[in-house]
Amino acid sequence: MAKFFVNPEDVSEDTIYIKGSDVNHIKNVLRLPIGKEILINDRQGHDYECIIKEINAEVVTAQIINHITNHTEPAVETVLFQSLIKGEKMEFVIQKSVEIGVTKIIPLVTKRCVVKLESESKLKNKIVRWQKIAESAAKQSKRGIVPEITLPMELNVALEYVKSNLDCGCIPYENESSYHIKEYLQSLNSRSIGVFIGPEGGFTEEEVNLATEYGVQSITLGKRILRSETAGLVTLANIMYEMGEI
Repeated sequence: MAKFFVNPEDVSEDTIYIKGSDVNHIKNVLRLPIGKEILINDRQGHDYECIIKEINAEVVTAQIINHITNHTEPAVETVLFQSLIKGEKMEFVIQKSVEIGVTKIIPLVTKRCVVKLESESKLKNKIVRWQKIAESAAKQSKRGIVPEITLPMELNVALEYVKSNLDCGCIPYENESSYHIKEYLQSLNSRSIGVFIGPEGGFTEEEVNLATEYGVQSITLGKRILRSETAGLVTLANIMYEMGEI
């Protein structure tokens, strides 16, 4: 059953209105007819089984036939602080981390980032594209929310974010050898975790030291050096496994 996301204000007692690009997707790509059953989510964890009642140029009207409690969202909140990496790699990380179960993705600006911040207008366009990738992945994996992609943060701002909003944080680091991710996760009793992933050139020693000063734990992912686009996904998958989500 095809799934779509709408804003909460587009949900009434017995009717939901689908707007925007999904209208064209329903009409011209999927070619769904009136009477077809679809699944709609309000971006707040609520699913609705619906039947398409009307299709016009700008709105698809659907009748609610059943309310469903969404059980796909992990109990643990994970925020991925992904250092900026080259185009397709960043998009790959966004897509796969949403499928795994990430709650939010915050692009990170670090010293060794090859990718530099663009003009404000170009950056906003990129965030819009990334958010569309996140929504598409959320549809495919039947998520109860669409994880937010925020504007990039400097490392010190991101560390303050973790300190104020999350229970703990970890930073995989190639020079860490004594504290394995499994040991770290099995020691936790936390419901929210920040994950810091370096760019192509990795974090500097100074950046890792700064993170540990904020209480973010330096961990190793094993004996092999992983690419930036791999490290975050491996870390998220380990979190989901240890927290009983996989």
